[in-house]
Amino acid sequence: KIIHIDMDAFFASVEERDNPDLKGKPVIIGSDPRKTGGRGVVSTCNYEARKFGVHSAMSSKDAYERCPQAIFISGNYQKYREIGMQIREIFRRYTDLVEPMSIDEAYLDVTENKLGIKSAIKIAKMIQYDIWQEVHLTCSAGVSYNKFLAKIASDYRKPDGLCTIHPDQALDFIAHLPIESFWGVGPVTAQKMHALGIHNGTQLQACTLEMLTRQFGKAGNLYYDFARGIDLRD
Repeated sequence: KIIHIDMDAFFASVEERDNPDLKGKPVIIGSDPRKTGGRGVVSTCNYEARKFGVHSAMSSKDAYERCPQAIFISGNYQKYREIGMQIREIFRRYTDLVEPMSIDEAYLDVTENKLGIKSAIKIAKMIQYDIWQEVHLTCSAGVSYNKFLAKIASDYRKPDGLCTIHPDQALDFIAHLPIESFWGVGPVTAQKMHALGIHNGTQLQACTLEMLTRQFGKAGNLYYDFARGIDLRD
């Protein structure tokens, strides 16, 4: 029973929480290109800014061109880290099997948990409630039987969402996924997949292990397993 917790637009949400005047406005965490001669990149942005096509790792200059009304904030990373550690302490009330992936996301194995709760869905809801009550921020949660599916589930109903992928739903769910949603498939790999005629989970499921390992090496084993809902990573 794996839960993936992902904070919603974490840095930007912290700034909105601490400055209510920012609510409803596009907020970008990153250098203001008007002050840096166009230099800098977007660390993250809120959902208002994302409506204009702004995203993490985009140059601040491009972000400004897409959304000139955006409010640029350089960011207070010490504050974000302190809040992130506070959130991790909430996780550890439920399980010691916590694998942080970054300051704002983590996997939790709650198969055996400190409160003896059988339902991972219930634990995910409790964690979301605790974070909201104590930190006044929202997160999205994905619940499934492995890390690959839990991660996909947490992205599925953002922001402030909860999605569960049961074992008997997994293959159908995977079949409808765009290939870009698969763990380990970045832009370069996605381009190669497209060239091979692989655009979604159904097409990946049709590939043989031999073909995938020939084209992608060891990663081909992962793609083959993921297409079948298998992820043996602890």
